[in-house]
Amino acid sequence: MDLSVVIPLLNEKESLKELHDWIVSVMQSNSFSYEILFIDDGSTDGSWEVITQLSSTNPNVKGIRFLKNFGKSQALHAGFAQAEGNVVITMDADLQDNPEEIPELFKMVNDDKFDLISGWKKKRFDSVITKNLPSKLFNWAARRTSGVKLHDFNCGLKAYSNTVVKHIDVYGEMHRYIPVLAKNAGFTKIGEKVVKHQARKYGKTKFGMNRFINGFLDLITIWFVSRFGKRPMHLFGALGVIMFIIGFGFAFYLGLDKLYFNPTGRLITERPQFYISLATMIIGSQLFIAGFLGELILRSKRQQQRYYIKEDLNIS
Repeated sequence: MDLSVVIPLLNEKESLKELHDWIVSVMQSNSFSYEILFIDDGSTDGSWEVITQLSSTNPNVKGIRFLKNFGKSQALHAGFAQAEGNVVITMDADLQDNPEEIPELFKMVNDDKFDLISGWKKKRFDSVITKNLPSKLFNWAARRTSGVKLHDFNCGLKAYSNTVVKHIDVYGEMHRYIPVLAKNAGFTKIGEKVVKHQARKYGKTKFGMNRFINGFLDLITIWFVSRFGKRPMHLFGALGVIMFIIGFGFAFYLGLDKLYFNPTGRLITERPQFYISLATMIIGSQLFIAGFLGELILRSKRQQQRYYIKEDLNIS
């Protein structure tokens, strides 16, 4: 199979039929063998009924319906697990991503051998204050922190080789950082393509300003995980040892000062420096223990169920 199109969605009933017809038109005009995977992330507006109807008329349409809303990352994870195409395209269901971009994205991955191509919505039709400016700040921080030189990390329109989607683990709210996850997994041929952005035709966005706050917090998380996720002792243990040595050295100095240089002065416990050194040693010990526990957790962690599927269509 040439292409798998993975489309996570939440309450996008009005746009699904139009999006499906547009994708099918592109596939047929380019003679692609394909599948369309709709991942219904707990919709309550009748989106699943539309997907069911599309699947009954087009055998290339498959669907997965979550028991409740688990988030876009979990929807992508479920879609990636089922995708069979040599190239996997992800796009949003709100018609803001243009299916006409698919052939060129396919060529860049299939022929030019890129691991991942990320769309760049250079010209946007979103609010400047609530989306454009925060998005630019967010993308700047992501570039500086991750080292992945992309202009638009959060663009839903991306293309992947099948090998990439089978080897990355999209969890939590990490869908924004799939290029970073791919890089950390060893897939370094990551490119970018300017894509058309269209104004939302139906409904309203499901994301508010809080997504940028969460995005920055996730950025810190992925920076930490990428650098110390497999060796937490290297961070916590090193900080703990340094703080313990500093605190112990300070306490040792106070002891020598009391014994040899100022025996008639105040008691050590009456000096505030003693409590500073004591607190430093305690914090250092706690950091060391945190690193040790982190190592134990890494070695004993188990896979947990992150979403529950209510029903699916055409999934073998």
